Amino acid sequence: MAVSYNKLWKLLIDKGMTKTDLRQATEISTSTLAKMGRNETVSMDVMLRICKVCDCKLDDIVDVTKED
Repeated sequence: MAVSYNKLWKLLIDKGMTKTDLRQATEISTSTLAKMGRNETVSMDVMLRICKVCDCKLDDIVDVTKED
């Protein structure tokens, strides 16, 4: 399975937030944010913290697709 956080990056733009703002508000590490930038998986805890801060659902911030 492959993940894409493009929805999250678009949501941040719509909310006028930077990745640094998100990192600080959710208290995630820079390495976790870097993993997300490379479309790597992160823990469900991280995803839920992002949803709480952005007031959204999981499918608003991540796409999961089958890898070929």
